[in-house]
Amino acid sequence: MSKQEAISPASFFGSDRQEAYLALIACPGAEELTKLVDQHLVGWSKQAGIDKDTFIIPCDCPRFQSGDAKGLVKKSIRGHDVYIFVDPGNYSLTYNLFGHENHMSPDDHFANLKRIIQAVAGRAHRVSVIMPSLYGGRQHRRISRESLDCAVALQELQAMGVANIITFDAHDPRLMNAVPLLSFDNVMPTYQVLKTLLHHMPDLNFDKEHFMVVSPDEGAMNRNMYYSSVLGCNLGMFYKRRDYSRVVNGRNPIVAHEYLGESVEGKTVFIADDIIASGESMLEVARELKKRGAKHILTNATFPLFTSGVEKFDKAVEEGVLTAVLGTNLTYRKPELLERDWYFDVDCSKYTAYFVAAINHDMSVESVCNPNIKVQKLLEGRK
Repeated sequence: MSKQEAISPASFFGSDRQEAYLALIACPGAEELTKLVDQHLVGWSKQAGIDKDTFIIPCDCPRFQSGDAKGLVKKSIRGHDVYIFVDPGNYSLTYNLFGHENHMSPDDHFANLKRIIQAVAGRAHRVSVIMPSLYGGRQHRRISRESLDCAVALQELQAMGVANIITFDAHDPRLMNAVPLLSFDNVMPTYQVLKTLLHHMPDLNFDKEHFMVVSPDEGAMNRNMYYSSVLGCNLGMFYKRRDYSRVVNGRNPIVAHEYLGESVEGKTVFIADDIIASGESMLEVARELKKRGAKHILTNATFPLFTSGVEKFDKAVEEGVLTAVLGTNLTYRKPELLERDWYFDVDCSKYTAYFVAAINHDMSVESVCNPNIKVQKLLEGRK
């Protein structure tokens, strides 16, 4: 059986390798992605002759007036293979605390995840966590007297009996070293990004004379190296000069972005990163490239947070500094962002559904993780 055949939906739901009934649980704030994944799984199961309306098990995390909360799973999951979805970045949810409206933080979402795992109470056949945006992932290394939140969180989930963790584009995938005996998959939505980009801009020319990939900093080099390799174009990079004598908002402020690479004059430039937070760094890089004569600038972030709003990006597009921004639906996106013409939303629900189906049937996810074949077919289809 070839790699492509190994991940066909029929091979999942039509096989006899399923050890337990599949169940999906969406922590509060993760309902959108969970419903989309469920639609794919239901469609595949019906193709295999299994009549199922939904795999979603309803849950809730109600709060008392004091702010205390509890997890509640509303149907039996005894013996089920349970997949719990959580979006630590969904700040749109609120709760009342002594008459005040509080927005949920990543800490609140992680606490809800633990509550749902407790509510499952060891009755499930297996518990897997799908956490596209890794909780605490930006605090990825310890310097002097600092916490290492993500590593401790992963160890906590392992101690609670979680068997698999699936995340996307971890800020530093070496965090998996904190739980070396736990199944930890760090997934890159490369194919989905390129597919969406070509859907919106079908006339893009990826040859070296017209297209170039540029890393916004040294930390994003690996993902940008991959894009440049599969597209067959050249790679450049910026590195950040910081003022290490000061700390602003928990970080040493950036003094300047220095460019290393060949000329970008007249070329379309693609920039990939894991997160757009305030967007200041991305916009500064885009302006530097525009000064160097870049024709179009396309940016991509797996998690389009836009913590300072979208107005700065509106202005950059109006000024011709920026052409488009791509982001995934793996985390909450502002409604005003989804309304922007310059924003292309990348749907990763089918990709996630493949992982759920493969793990549920104890099948290899190697072919799901590796997008090389699909990317090459996508590019060949344009020739």
